[in-house]
Amino acid sequence: MPFSAETLSRPLDVSPDWPFEAFTDADAAVDRLIEIFETNTDFLRSAFQDLIDGKPREGRVRAYYPEVRIVTESHVRLDSRLAYGFVSGPGVHSTTVTRPDLFRHYLKTQISLLMKNHEVPVMIGASQMPIPLHFAFYDGAHVEGGAAAAAVERPLADIFDLPDLSVMDDAIANGTYEPNGTMPLASFTGPRVDYSLHRLQHYTATAAGHFQNYVLFTNYQFYIDEFCRMSHDLLADPDSGYEAFVEPGNLVTRAGDIEPVSGSAPAKLPQMPAYHLKRKGHGGITMINIGVGPSNAKTITDHVAVLRPHAWLMLGHCAGLRNSQTLGDYVLAHGYVREDNVLNHDLPTWVPIPPLAEVQIALEDAVAEITGYDGYELKRVMRTGTVASIDNRNWELWDQRGLVQRFSQSRAIALDMESATIAANGFRFRVPYGTLLCVSDKPLHGELKLPGMATDFYKRQVAQHLEIGIRALEKMRDMPAEKLHSRKLRSFAETAFQ
Repeated sequence: MPFSAETLSRPLDVSPDWPFEAFTDADAAVDRLIEIFETNTDFLRSAFQDLIDGKPREGRVRAYYPEVRIVTESHVRLDSRLAYGFVSGPGVHSTTVTRPDLFRHYLKTQISLLMKNHEVPVMIGASQMPIPLHFAFYDGAHVEGGAAAAAVERPLADIFDLPDLSVMDDAIANGTYEPNGTMPLASFTGPRVDYSLHRLQHYTATAAGHFQNYVLFTNYQFYIDEFCRMSHDLLADPDSGYEAFVEPGNLVTRAGDIEPVSGSAPAKLPQMPAYHLKRKGHGGITMINIGVGPSNAKTITDHVAVLRPHAWLMLGHCAGLRNSQTLGDYVLAHGYVREDNVLNHDLPTWVPIPPLAEVQIALEDAVAEITGYDGYELKRVMRTGTVASIDNRNWELWDQRGLVQRFSQSRAIALDMESATIAANGFRFRVPYGTLLCVSDKPLHGELKLPGMATDFYKRQVAQHLEIGIRALEKMRDMPAEKLHSRKLRSFAETAFQ
């Protein structure tokens, strides 16, 4: 029916009301979050289907995100050792929540810590933040906006709430958010998480539910090929603990199977394909081919961060800057020169990106274990030092005098394009990070990366490099979460949720 001003004055068709209720049991609190979210998103999907079926709606249709809220009147918390799980001070702290079914274990952990540290209940109810229609569909489903508009002769925005970028910024994570009464309980709001969940599906061609808590980033497909081979070997080992392997298109191969049992291979690979070696409790490993450049590195980590992984590592190749290095040597980054520029707006370059002891030790121990070198002998194959990341792949064509001087002043031992971005976004989003690179060329010393040389090098090093990365993540998986998520990544007034 034609849209008229009269329609604007008609009352909203709103999902059922969910008044706030106090909970002292974390499981029950998460159950209520799931109930609210599923009821409200089903309400939106049903209303949308009515339009497609030719049943016009009068006025607007709206449903709200569930909300977690805690009210405290004291600065006291029971355990001051933890880096998270407590609010910064007295007052009202809250966050909107999406996909509580997907985040069930995470939410249970965070809510349990809140109640334990402050000895007060959490309040669960419906927020005042509308759920955009597009975000009521997930895991690859999409809104046929054109079909709906044609059915009712009205723009979709006149009936449903659509995504609003003004409520999806990263001000909380960036430390620039200015609260207006209620203080944030988490770094990411429901709409911001929803946005990233949809982006992850788009960029990786896998559903968010397949992502694991330990993530490897690479910029070479042959690392992915080797990861696929290793994953199938691990699935065949009944003692490995890995349960399934997922490829783009949500192709799932379970332990004991030879072929995928579900999913459909995409016609072409997505921009940043992801592969998931799954373990109980999301304790497995996800590997993503991010392609080349700091922009890709920022894009994917912006979105993976909302899943709150326990650690991510960059495994890639680099230019060795020291004459003492040889092709195939490893570089363990303990500092970064950030000339990638993509995070300048969100994280100024004067902010240091410190090495994280837990990650550094895991990586060094993994190198020693896989290569067979230990102690002082480890220096034969690995150097620890500063990595410079740059946004120009053809930096070799610049005037070398200025570059060499800057590299020398910064004490840089290697140069790449992605590592500083991945580490800096880990720091920004409170995700433990690390970098282990492999020297594939030495341009300053006349050893350019050429096809014939590269083939021999890659055959020799890729499997070992990847094995080291996997082993390092497994070592971190064996650490207590409170040790890995240390206070080094937390600022003055942090959100309670890790």
